[in-house]
Amino acid sequence: MHPQLSDKKFLCKDFIQALENCHSSGWARLTGGCNTLKDELNQCLRAERVARSARNRETAKERRAKTEQAWKEFNAES
Repeated sequence: MHPQLSDKKFLCKDFIQALENCHSSGWARLTGGCNTLKDELNQCLRAERVARSARNRETAKERRAKTEQAWKEFNAES
């Protein structure tokens, strides 16, 4: 299934459980009955990834601003 599910169990827990329950009945899995559940899980995982990327981008901007400020101070002292 999804390799990244190990650390997402709290955020998309309901979607994961619903998909696992659907997959336990083999016939629904084979006939495409679980496709909507899988799509919902993918949407949940994507929303988490987008939010995480936004947080990382903001953190990187802050770190970059601090680095640039440190370089300005260093160059001003020279």
